[in-house]
Amino acid sequence: MKRTTQLRNLIKGGKLLVAPGAFDGLSARLVEKAGFPLIYATGGGIARSMGYPDMGLVTMTEVIGRVKNMVDVTTVPIIADADTGYGNALNLIRAVKEFESAGAAGIHIEDQVTPKKCGHYDGHLLISEEEMIKKIEAAIDARSDPDFLIIARTDAREVEGLNGAIMRGKLYAAAGADMLFVEAPRSEEEIREIASKIETPLLINMFKGGKTPLIPMARLEELGYRVAIVPSSLHLAAIYAMKSLLDVLRLEGTTSRFETMVSFKERDDLVDLGFYRDLENKYLSLEEDTNE
Repeated sequence: MKRTTQLRNLIKGGKLLVAPGAFDGLSARLVEKAGFPLIYATGGGIARSMGYPDMGLVTMTEVIGRVKNMVDVTTVPIIADADTGYGNALNLIRAVKEFESAGAAGIHIEDQVTPKKCGHYDGHLLISEEEMIKKIEAAIDARSDPDFLIIARTDAREVEGLNGAIMRGKLYAAAGADMLFVEAPRSEEEIREIASKIETPLLINMFKGGKTPLIPMARLEELGYRVAIVPSSLHLAAIYAMKSLLDVLRLEGTTSRFETMVSFKERDDLVDLGFYRDLENKYLSLEEDTNE
């Protein structure tokens, strides 16, 4: 079954899908091996893993490369962060085709101006509702697979308030978006109000340290949310672990005391070393040809 169809069926199942954020092939493998049915290709995580802030500094080509890498080494659906579509409606048309070609099961696009910035930063600028509606229509027309998910995100909560964000969400749903993502609600009451006023399937962003409070996943499911992305936690944990190890190495000149690591074998098992060894034995001759 196509991953796009897998994702559609999962959403129709009525259960909340928790999608941890991956930023490369290794983190995507970890998410799948942990048992999650869905992976979120986090734009912010990809940017920061490249050493940049989440301010629209990473190109579509760079993001597509990461997404394709994640797709190639996993089997579950992947929702990708496509920012604003990297420009106007024409840029978005190309982006849809490229994300589809890379194997993503869906993307979310947002109504910020280009270049965008993290939804939990301050100082957002929005395009008009009319322009965003046209971009959604362009994205829908551009996809070749009708199951490819088009998720419309609005960052209007900061700029126009909750009512403005909900109004935009309804307009985007009417334009044909398959799912809606109201970024950065400020309280559980706002999260509940969004769910009560928007009938289209909803995605929500859950991570520690942002403007949205952490709500138990069971409660989000009760409210009717269908996807909860957890974009930053895996990356933040990796940064913490790397910083901790580097401190030990700098101070002690060895990592022997640092025990918060997987083993050499566990690392190789994660990337299927045995599978590639079997291929090597099947297709490659490791002995020199003595007849020459």
